[in-house]
Amino acid sequence: MPSLTYLTLDKDVRQVQQSDVDAFAAQIKGGVLRMGDAAYDEARKVWNATVDRRPALIAKCTSAADVQAGVQFATKHRMLLSVRGGGHHIAGNAVAEGGLTLDMSGMKTVDVDAAKRTARVGAGALLGDFDKAAQAHGLATPLGINSTTGVAGLTLGGGFGWLTRRYGLTVDNLLNVDVVTADGARRTASATSEPELFWAMRGGGGNFGVATSFEFKLHPVGPEVYSGLVVYPFAQAQKVLRAWRDFNKSSPDELSVWTVMRKAPPLPFLPESTHGTEVVLFPLLYCGEMKDGAGAAAPVTKFGDPIAVALGANPYAGFQTAFDPLLTPGSRNYWKSNNFSELSDGAIDMLIANVGRLPGPQCEIFMAQLGGAMARVQQSETAFPGRDANYVMNVHGRWSEPADDDKVRDWARRVFQEAAPHATASGYVNFLTEDEAERVEASYGANYARLQAAKRKYDPDNLLRMNLNIAP
Repeated sequence: MPSLTYLTLDKDVRQVQQSDVDAFAAQIKGGVLRMGDAAYDEARKVWNATVDRRPALIAKCTSAADVQAGVQFATKHRMLLSVRGGGHHIAGNAVAEGGLTLDMSGMKTVDVDAAKRTARVGAGALLGDFDKAAQAHGLATPLGINSTTGVAGLTLGGGFGWLTRRYGLTVDNLLNVDVVTADGARRTASATSEPELFWAMRGGGGNFGVATSFEFKLHPVGPEVYSGLVVYPFAQAQKVLRAWRDFNKSSPDELSVWTVMRKAPPLPFLPESTHGTEVVLFPLLYCGEMKDGAGAAAPVTKFGDPIAVALGANPYAGFQTAFDPLLTPGSRNYWKSNNFSELSDGAIDMLIANVGRLPGPQCEIFMAQLGGAMARVQQSETAFPGRDANYVMNVHGRWSEPADDDKVRDWARRVFQEAAPHATASGYVNFLTEDEAERVEASYGANYARLQAAKRKYDPDNLLRMNLNIAP
């Protein structure tokens, strides 16, 4: 058999004999895919269609032992290593060109202990898997807003969503994490075991080890919550966005109101005449007592003259999937993101101007309202930066044809540049793209030096570099 050549962590190209690959494949219960295998092309796909990488090997991991074998194999042969949880990160770091990808999608178990209000979640589980299992007991933990996102990647980067203002970030609810570090050792990181590793993994991304499972604390939520959408015509954008900003200064932690500015999708409750025209949407969720939801959210319906109000009792797990149709896999995507401690009139005018030149019908700008419980955690308590952010903006470029790549990316970059004078220096690392390595240090701010020290301890050779890398 001929030897196989792989990308390496240094300039010394190592060659791996076919017998080495066969021996490794025999260790992996789920098997190892190679170029040419029937399932290979499907396994290498990720959510963002601009990413088209071909790993030399894809290990279909089903256990921590499989992950351990993969880390040890990559270290021995100096292979570039990537880790795929949900494959949803915008930068596409789940797959490594010419390297070894550890595919965790077979590790999807979610075990809920309703009495203790905790859940043990496998590293391949998606948000929808977690929400469904926890909601069977009327419980939840703060997660993101797209049910096909991977729990692992979301958590390692911080994690925020509809419950964040009341219950904090995803990492604020993490009790411990099982991890295989770059030396091939299996460890459990928590506040009392490997506390520095635990600190670093709560926001520091996949820089310090390959997480195999997580334990979270859960909170009573739902099963129904007061939630929905309020939609305004774009002509009222300045008025309603300023009203939203002012309302948020005193809104309760139980209420999260975001804004999405885009061309109206063909939602059944919107007049057909508005489909395809620019609108301002306010999706919201109230996670307190149902009887209090309508009163808490009522001011949102009075920011201006709405086109539509679609608010009421909805299953929490269902609302967590509400935006899935706008975030399906297979489209081309490019994001730019800024954090804001406040929204000035100038920042709002800048947003309106850029929504007025959307480069395509799937492109949008959304602003997530943060603060609340998230802001009451000291920045030094976890690696996650940006506790002072009251808003995070995502400029979401989304399109279908490669011919539109430059047009959409240029628009997104322009919005980012025009937003910078109004924003903080930090960013949400789960929203950073593959061409933003220079933003990593700034995004972590005062936590960066401590993260580098943790990197030197747990991954001094930078084996785990297919990420928003913190170089040792």
